[in-house]
Amino acid sequence: MKDKVILTDCDGVIFDWEYAFGQWMKRHGYKLYDANAYNVADRYELGMHDKKRLVRMFNESAAIRKIPPLRDAIKYVRKLHQEHGFIFHAITSLSNDQYAQHLRTKNLIETFGPTVFEKYVYLDTGADKDEALAEYEGTECYWVEDKMENADVGTRFGLQSILIAHPYNAEHKGPAKRVQGWREIYDLVTS
Repeated sequence: MKDKVILTDCDGVIFDWEYAFGQWMKRHGYKLYDANAYNVADRYELGMHDKKRLVRMFNESAAIRKIPPLRDAIKYVRKLHQEHGFIFHAITSLSNDQYAQHLRTKNLIETFGPTVFEKYVYLDTGADKDEALAEYEGTECYWVEDKMENADVGTRFGLQSILIAHPYNAEHKGPAKRVQGWREIYDLVTS
C-alpha cells in the first residue's frame, strides 16, 4: 500500500481553512487578535465553548464547499496522481454531519479531480486521528498534516509523517519532516 497511497489531512494541508474561516469570522463581526495562534480561542480571544461552537458552525456551513486550496497543493497533488499514480486518502476532523461531509467531498473532487481521492475518513469536529491512523499502522504511508500532535501520532504508527509549515507549528521538535508546501512533498515522494 505504501508505494501508491498518500494519507492527508485537509484543513491547513490541502485547503486554506484559516483564510476561509477568517473571512467567515470577519463577516460575523469577530476580530483577529493573534494570527500565529493555532487555537481559534487564542486567535479570536474566545472562550472554549464559543470556540467549539463557532468552528462547528463554520465546518457545517456552506462555506466548507468553497474553501480555496493551500499554496501549491493543486499543482503537486495532481502531479503526484496523474504522473506517478498516487492516490490519496483524506483523513479530516471536519464534522459528523453528513451534509458537511458531502460538501467537503464535492470540494475535494472539484479542486483536485474525480480520481485523486479514493477514500474519505470524516471525524467529528476537532477529533483526534489516532483511531483513523491506526488502520494504516506499519504501512509506512506518507501522512501529511499541519497539527503537530497528529503528525507525531502518525510517526508512532509507523507512517512517514510530513508537517506542512505554519507559524503555529514552527516550534515542532518531533520526528515529522516539516516542509513549506507540496513541491517539497512531491520531491520527497518521487526521489
